[in-house]
Amino acid sequence: MKAVIVGGGIGGLNAALCFNHFGLEVEILEQAGQLEDIGAGIQISPNGMQVLRALDIDEQIAATGFQPRATQFRMGQSGRVIMTQDMGERLKEKWGAPYLHIHRADLISTMARALEERCPRAIRMATTVTGYGQDEHKAWATLDDGTIVEGDIVIGADGIKSAIRTQMLGPEKPLFTGNVAWRAVVPVARLGRNAPLPVASVWLGEGKHAVTYLLRGGTLANLVGVVERDDWQQESWTEKGVREQAMADFAGWHPTITTLLEQAEQHYRWALFDRDPLDQWVDGRAVVIGDAAHPMLPFMAQGAVQAIEDGYVLARSLAEHDDSDSALNHFFHARRDRTATVQKAARRNMGIFHQRTTGGKLSTYGPMWLAGKIPGQEAFDAQLEWLYGYDVTAD
Repeated sequence: MKAVIVGGGIGGLNAALCFNHFGLEVEILEQAGQLEDIGAGIQISPNGMQVLRALDIDEQIAATGFQPRATQFRMGQSGRVIMTQDMGERLKEKWGAPYLHIHRADLISTMARALEERCPRAIRMATTVTGYGQDEHKAWATLDDGTIVEGDIVIGADGIKSAIRTQMLGPEKPLFTGNVAWRAVVPVARLGRNAPLPVASVWLGEGKHAVTYLLRGGTLANLVGVVERDDWQQESWTEKGVREQAMADFAGWHPTITTLLEQAEQHYRWALFDRDPLDQWVDGRAVVIGDAAHPMLPFMAQGAVQAIEDGYVLARSLAEHDDSDSALNHFFHARRDRTATVQKAARRNMGIFHQRTTGGKLSTYGPMWLAGKIPGQEAFDAQLEWLYGYDVTAD
């Protein structure tokens, strides 16, 4: 069995490592000329770390990441703490793996090094895939110069603008949420006393919110700020914005937020689009995974983790089934409901974070404040058991 994977991001690299783990052959086709140091921080919850542990790269990931002590909800302007929930080693004891923050580039480079050691020359860079083809015996990816790369199956791990999904299902029609996200990464040494605490903080405000946490052993501070506005609708991770605009969007907010925006050298922004769960991920010997299959809003911090889960379930399914049709359909049915549930949960959080009225704030943040006063972590754990306690490697 050989899999041709379109896309060398987190989903594609993880899938390749999973295929190698189960003794299957793999080749990645990546459009970029090199794996660059781009992106920002991402969060890997215990359900994702279980897969990385099975792939024997969890220690390398932990060495380049940061383990937060707690998660906090705070008011964006005053900084008042609404609720704090312990994380750290407690989550590792509860669910068997830690919760980590890591720079996207660090995760990709760790995965790429591991793949090169285990499966040399599996990544083909500067290769643009325009579509796929298949017959009853094989499948292939078609490149922009007309050549083909053959395998037994083709996996579309090529993100929200997936060429594989477009051929499979036609052009998509995402719905603009009315939210634009800013992201920035700043060395902690430049922030002084206004550096974020060693926790995952969600800062709440009227029509906007921000998330701050640390990366690279606590030496970098990461910020994602989401603002309700409709005057800019470009969905791109690499689109640069202007410092003055970012600071204007969060004017009057806590110094932790304003200092981080002021000290950032680059301010990236992207419009947030919502998508309903797809009813099809498979076409014969072709399948899509990760953002190509279930792109989700960032309000559950599960986009990368769900792609990581996908890779393991798909590789194991192919290893355990005698034919690709059975394997790919088993994968779809094993993953569709779970990823749809996460998509919907992220959609709900979008409304929770941006309360504008006094009544909305009291009815939403009041119960959070009360929950934070209850001794123990049982309520917090119970709400997240379905997500963090789900271990695809043990299923």
